[in-house]
This record gives sequence, structure tokens and C-alpha cells, in this order.
Amino acid sequence: MTLRVLGIDPGLTRCGVGVVDVERDRSARLVYVGVIRTSPQTPLEQRLLAIGDGIEEVIDTHLPRVVALERVFAQHNLRTVMGVAQISGVALHLAARRRLTVALHTPTEVKASITGYGAADKKQVQAMVARILNLETVPKPADAADALALAICHAWRAPVAAPAGTDAGLTPAQRAWQEAERGARRASASPSRTDSTTPGR
Repeated sequence: MTLRVLGIDPGLTRCGVGVVDVERDRSARLVYVGVIRTSPQTPLEQRLLAIGDGIEEVIDTHLPRVVALERVFAQHNLRTVMGVAQISGVALHLAARRRLTVALHTPTEVKASITGYGAADKKQVQAMVARILNLETVPKPADAADALALAICHAWRAPVAAPAGTDAGLTPAQRAWQEAERGARRASASPSRTDSTTPGR
């Protein structure tokens, strides 16, 4: 059964979008790739509208079953983080309105899935994307290749999703993320949180 995934590399100036079809044998085919651009001189609300309209057009034209997004994480550049978060919110809204499944993946997770190495650089990821999709050239700009990498990453993970409570089929990056989440849950469940000096919610 073919899985069609829309990958979105969120950004205000350049938002990468890529659609791939992936078969059970992990072979992948490019369906569409592009970049939605907006000018920093344009009012924020108009930039969000333009990118939302662009994502919406891709969804309605290519009818993906899943939308894969980069998981937002803290960076030194607060403005960049805000832009990524705003576009992610737009994409999440559009996917939810169409009842599409949404998957969030960390950059490390994507690198590990595509190259087998969680610390791979952008050029290595882009080269592997071109190889996986049998493309003669690497998709440009980098935002386009990143969107395709997100889509491939999700499609390759989806068929081997582990049963609840197990680590089977997870990549090293996924295991690390899962362990971090478990640690956070253990910390939140610690008896120290029931101390009377702990502020109420």
C-alpha cells in the first residue's frame, strides 16, 4: 500500500514543501517539491496567510494522508524560533481541518532516518534525499530538500511503528527522545512534587 506524505520545513521567508509516495519496500517517488516564499517587508499576518494558502493548495492538489513537520525546539535566534512556530501552527490547523494525521520529527531523527547518522550535515542529508528519490540533482534550495527528508523519514518509520510500551523498530534518535520523555514523566511523578511548598497549578 502506498503512503503519500507531505513534508513541511516551516519558515517565514522560505517554507519548504515536498510530497512523496513510499511503498512497503521503502522505495520512494517524488510527487511534488517546492518552496513558498514571503518577503520580510510584508506584514506578518499577510505572510502567514500566503504560506497557509500555499500549503492548502499543495494539500488539496496532491491529497496526502499524512503531514510531517519539523518539531520546534529552542535555538539561539528567538525570531527564527517564532517564525517556525507560527508556520507550524498554520500547518497544524490546515491538517486538522482536513482530519489528516500529523507527525512531528526532530532534526536528529530525520538525519538518522535518512543517512543512518544523527549528526549528519545538511549536504549529506540532501545527497541521500536525491539518491533515495532517484533524482539527478539535489532539490534546491535546502528548504525543499529538508521537506522531502521529513516526508521520507515519516514514511520509513510508519510501517515499523512499535507496539505501545516497547522500543522495537525505533531508530537511535527515537529511543533517545523516548527515554528523555520517560525521564521527564518520572521527574514529574516524583514524590517531591507533593511537598506542601510546591505551588499549586
